[in-house]
Amino acid sequence: MRPVLPLSLAQPLHDAASSRRIESAALSRHPPHTLIERAGLAVARLALALRPLGRHAVVIAGPGNNGGDGLIAARHLAARGWRVDLRLIGAEPRPGTDAAHALDGARAAGLTPLTDLAPLPHDADLVIDALLGLGANRAPDGAFVEAIQAIAALRSAGALVLSVDLPSGLDARTGQPLGADVVEADHTLTFLTLKTGLFTGEGRALAGRLWFDDLGEAPAEGAVAQAPATLFGRERIARWQRDFRRSASSHKGRHGDVVVLGGAPTMRGAAWLAATSALAAGAGRVYAALPDDDGLAWPARPELMHWDFARWSAPAEAWRDVVAVCGCGGGTAIAPALSTVLHGARRVVLDADALNLVAGDESLQTALRRRAAHGWSTVLTPHPLEAARLLGLASAADVQADRLATAAQLAQRFGATVVLKGSGSVVASAAQPLSINSTGSSALATAGSGDVLAGWIGGMWAQSPGVSPHDLATAAVAWHGAAAEGHAGPMLAADLVAAMAALHARAA
Repeated sequence: MRPVLPLSLAQPLHDAASSRRIESAALSRHPPHTLIERAGLAVARLALALRPLGRHAVVIAGPGNNGGDGLIAARHLAARGWRVDLRLIGAEPRPGTDAAHALDGARAAGLTPLTDLAPLPHDADLVIDALLGLGANRAPDGAFVEAIQAIAALRSAGALVLSVDLPSGLDARTGQPLGADVVEADHTLTFLTLKTGLFTGEGRALAGRLWFDDLGEAPAEGAVAQAPATLFGRERIARWQRDFRRSASSHKGRHGDVVVLGGAPTMRGAAWLAATSALAAGAGRVYAALPDDDGLAWPARPELMHWDFARWSAPAEAWRDVVAVCGCGGGTAIAPALSTVLHGARRVVLDADALNLVAGDESLQTALRRRAAHGWSTVLTPHPLEAARLLGLASAADVQADRLATAAQLAQRFGATVVLKGSGSVVASAAQPLSINSTGSSALATAGSGDVLAGWIGGMWAQSPGVSPHDLATAAVAWHGAAAEGHAGPMLAADLVAAMAALHARAA
């Protein structure tokens, strides 16, 4: 058993279907009830570690194998002298199943499962949520809703909530609640596979601290490559720093040029943040292309240069060899130049207003789609509402309902690499497994943090024109998130740039 985060290596992520296949293969290698006994013991061990002075547990178990894990954990806790209140929700498990074996063992140990929720003690040290697991695919109802609400009440009274495999009511793939009621856990112990839903959408917030136990089953060879998705983190930063270390003879001409197209009047700060971030990432030269450029020096960053307005109307080839970061505070004023950029630049990052312009203009969408046919690369960095506009969906909620499918659809439609921002940012590229970021925190939920990410992508790309856009995006997203970890409260975007730059110093 180990904590999942922070990552030292990329990890495969699975949905319910692939998790079931792996579980079935594991079950076939052992005598009956072997794995459920291991899982229940693991739950009990973690409970004891989390509450070393605890003496009172409430175990709320459902009718399936998830409930069986909880029943076996209850048996082990009782054997250690704990008082255990055991509640069984739903029908009793079918005879001969792992869950029935677990229930028989609990009764043989002297435990009496009750089938009602009242009265529940309010002095419990720990609640084990073993109600619903991998098989849940619809909104909880009836007694299951009452059980979830009872777990919430116990947590409010001071009990620690430990969920088995998934917080009950959470979709294993999307990370969204299946209905109005879902368990909010302090810790979640998941078995055999890491599930995508634990790392994106609401999953990160609802699962609490994540733990993993492989139940003694070694991962299959090539598991990362064969999984539906991959979890990445700080290892991507270390890899980038190893692969793109600067030589002693480096100079600015070897590290590429970035042009930030944005910063309309009243929104100059967005372009300033993106350009500053590109500089901090290590780009050789960074220019700002502003709709209303007064030519004055940039505040506190005299290294930034101006992209003269006359160059906006130059042929598309003028943009060919720069990395164009478009949209940061650009409003509608950048529309004419955006068309030129899409037809000319080999490497383009589209953020914010550039995405909104594309969403509302079929000719820009066509230009974006044709870029892939030329062998040119594009990275899109939408937040959920921008993603909804690009796909013609009604609201950001439609995107959040299935972040994985949305990111994949955007990547396919526009022939681009997509960074769907949010908790557990999703990186999608055609013909590649989806990637979910494990770094970051709510400190990033501030104005300008997206501009910083777009600029950082541009700055990294300028130095490494041959890198795959997917590898580029995962490294930049991991870097962006890592800089905010451990920060108390909201992180100002300008401070985020400084924190990201500080990570350069940690290169091995």
